[in-house]
Amino acid sequence: MTTPNSDDATRKTAEIDGIPFAYHEAGEGEPLILLHGSGPGVSAWSNFQHNLPVFARSFRTIMPDMPGFGATGLPELNEYYPTLAARWIARLMDHLGIGSACFTGNSMGGAVTAELAALHPDRVRRMCLIGSGGLSVGIFGTDPSEGFLRLFEFLDDPTRDRMIAWVKTMVYDHRTITNELIDERMRNASAEGVIPRLKRIFGSMFDPKMRAGSPPLWTRAATIATPTLLLWGRDDRTLPYDQAHFANRWLPEVELHTFSRCGHWVQIERKTEFERITTEFHTRGK
Repeated sequence: MTTPNSDDATRKTAEIDGIPFAYHEAGEGEPLILLHGSGPGVSAWSNFQHNLPVFARSFRTIMPDMPGFGATGLPELNEYYPTLAARWIARLMDHLGIGSACFTGNSMGGAVTAELAALHPDRVRRMCLIGSGGLSVGIFGTDPSEGFLRLFEFLDDPTRDRMIAWVKTMVYDHRTITNELIDERMRNASAEGVIPRLKRIFGSMFDPKMRAGSPPLWTRAATIATPTLLLWGRDDRTLPYDQAHFANRWLPEVELHTFSRCGHWVQIERKTEFERITTEFHTRGK
């Protein structure tokens, strides 16, 4: 049976300059845009499907598949990916008639949110960044981190065992890793074109020529005045917890909430607390 907040009931597609842009939408009220992270088999639905019913009670909740992920096409990749993705999220907002919104971004989705706040401060009213890239800088951990090493290993040899090894770096409690989760991620990652697109996206992020036109976001942190809530799992093995403290020091309007016994997927491992804390933050002063 199709429920009001099911995949089928909430799935929509826009077309922007010939590029299909997939997203989910549910609820009414002030707009809240949820941006997913990167990784094999990722999409807005895989990241936030279980949070959507809660947020839809309070917000017009929009969950896009970012460019090159899920069912959204990948435009010409002629610049650093988080910057390109931020520009396309702004174009989706224009298509949907949204001038400004609150944002919650996980990992790469956090980097894209922060890039959008830097490019167009008027479009991002408040932002909640979960284990975010971009504004975070490693202080003590190895680079690349364990999580990224497992991710790159999967891209080189996309087996089920390597998918399991990668997912294990995402969470603190391995009991959350079910066969259904691995099956879903393998099915999504094995779809035609998915892995080549992901390799191109990461390639843009490590290409010195593309990075030359976009100064690292962390060097601009002090100029981003958007009210920001940082959420971080203390046991994050992809963007380790020490990285939270750079952004926490330099963002002008920021607060940091740390979750013990939690990895990179705060929205999954600490679902109830995540929903409560972010709803309070985004509705503060209403």
